Amino acid sequence: MPDSSTELQYFSIVDRSEELGRLRAQSCRRKSMLVFGPEGCGKSRLLRQFVDSEPLSIYVRQVSSPRDLLLSILEVLSNSGLQGVRVPTNLRGFSTRSLNGIVQRNLEQQPFLLVLDHLAGPSRISTGFIKELNYYDRTPVFFASRSPHMEDIGALQPMCADRSERVELKNFPAPIALEFTQKRASDLKLQASNLDQALRSIAASSQGNPGSILRMVQMAQSSKYRMGDQIKFHVLYLDHLMGRR
Repeated sequence: MPDSSTELQYFSIVDRSEELGRLRAQSCRRKSMLVFGPEGCGKSRLLRQFVDSEPLSIYVRQVSSPRDLLLSILEVLSNSGLQGVRVPTNLRGFSTRSLNGIVQRNLEQQPFLLVLDHLAGPSRISTGFIKELNYYDRTPVFFASRSPHMEDIGALQPMCADRSERVELKNFPAPIALEFTQKRASDLKLQASNLDQALRSIAASSQGNPGSILRMVQMAQSSKYRMGDQIKFHVLYLDHLMGRR
């Protein structure tokens, strides 16, 4: 997989300015927002792009417990250099409740916004902490989910119950998916006698999902998916479906 900066380059093929504008407008209203869509559609990319333009945003990615969440927030605050922020050293020695108090006091210093990019295995306890941090929209929370029903962070659903508080990202339409596939293959200098056919198959079989496209084009570099100077697309696709690399 490409690194974050390279990934952003490929996603720039698609104009997400409308969705980004909605996030910024919601931030100005100091209201929370849900970004949802299928895995690999670009939710993380959109949130990172938003964070880059919001100096008071606190970006947290894939934490698995309330303690991890609080420590991640405090790490961002500690590195922010903002006036009024006070974060003790040796945070590992503090209890979770004490960490929560430290976070709460710091969030009162500036109009911060919390951006949660896919909580990993959240619980009612962790979502309870998030709702405390939000405290009636004092600190708006922008978060990502694969579903508007919030199976992965269901207790947060009431924070974004209104449709105006949700942004849906969809997979790419067919022409954009093919352009996206061709650009990634070109940058990797991918070569094969059946390259055009293979790239069209990748774009079509991905159903326009950019994450799937990036994975399959990367896989096409491997000798495992070659027969002579041709790409064995069917074998590649089956392994992609089964999660093998």
